[in-house]
Amino acid sequence: MVGMAVLQSSMTSLSLSSSSFLGQRLAQTVPSSGNVRTVEPTAPIVMKLKRWERKECKPNSLPILHKMHVKVGDTVKVIAGHEKGKTGEIVRIFKHNSTVIVKDINLKTKHAKSREKGEPGQILQIEGPIHSSNVMLYSKEQNVASRVGHKILEDGSRVRYLIKTGEIIDSVEKWKSAIKERNTEKVATSS
Repeated sequence: MVGMAVLQSSMTSLSLSSSSFLGQRLAQTVPSSGNVRTVEPTAPIVMKLKRWERKECKPNSLPILHKMHVKVGDTVKVIAGHEKGKTGEIVRIFKHNSTVIVKDINLKTKHAKSREKGEPGQILQIEGPIHSSNVMLYSKEQNVASRVGHKILEDGSRVRYLIKTGEIIDSVEKWKSAIKERNTEKVATSS
């Protein structure tokens, strides 16, 4: 009889709730002479996230694309890192992690294996990505780096401009001249 009473009191103290499994430890009960004492956990359990779990995603599991102040073809100046002070043109952008690749800046060495029998391996120099917060738009005419602003022209088109100089970056003439330059460079390198 006494044994059943002790068993019932110990079973009621072990009642589990649904919140006890969500990163919290169960409270331990230690029966002592007549009164019951609960021991609270000293530190909560914190789970470390993996590298791929830290990336913010949309409901369809695609990564969130960040808005960037630079576009492909812009001339930028590196303002932080070991390449600080160098200028170059943006070749590629990655919106999911806000990084850019600048031509001939942040060169990395890549060792490539041979693909066919008898062909030697290669040591290549490739451009590494730089975070977009470490680059700033640059004016070649006035040799000054500036932040970017947005304004609407009289014809209703929205353009980017340099705040320090007032120089408009997104104009139709500049895009056409940049495309012509790229095409001439591709033809010169291929021949």
